Amino acid sequence: MNNRVVYTLFQRFQALGFSTLRFNFRGVGKSQGRYDGGIGEISDACAALDFLQAVNPGASSLWVAGYSFGAYVGMQVLMRRPEMGGFVSIAAPASHYDFGFLAPCPCNGLILHGEADELVPEPSVRKLVEKLNTQKGITIDYRTMPAASHVFTPEETDRVADAVEDHVLTRLNGSRMALAAD
Repeated sequence: MNNRVVYTLFQRFQALGFSTLRFNFRGVGKSQGRYDGGIGEISDACAALDFLQAVNPGASSLWVAGYSFGAYVGMQVLMRRPEMGGFVSIAAPASHYDFGFLAPCPCNGLILHGEADELVPEPSVRKLVEKLNTQKGITIDYRTMPAASHVFTPEETDRVADAVEDHVLTRLNGSRMALAAD
């Protein structure tokens, strides 16, 4: 949760007036448990989301944002929670995990990726975006950052946050709530 990208997203969503929450998955930092290959981590994210909704019962819009593995988990949560209004996926690990579960994708969102990502080749993410954009009523705002690697520099992280803000403000309707995960 202290990753530069996650922390910056958390701050930017707060500045936009969202009720926000960032957290560590099991086994990260001082959290209990051990890595569970995505299954337990999805439960972690859903529990965090339940908490966020409990303290914001009147919220009319819900967003999920994630970076790297958190982007994969966030997309899994998106499929389990029909009340989601949008999503932000940064450096989605499309070459490491099967995103076929996104059929049908329940809402529009932003996928942002570094063109020089050494861990997740950009063409694998572009292929995912193209597949999602063929779904009826779904429009994925796909943005790439030239020369950016998987681990964004502080300057690149600011540009990521600017792109997220631009996307969210373009799509925003109603009450605001976001969940950021790493």
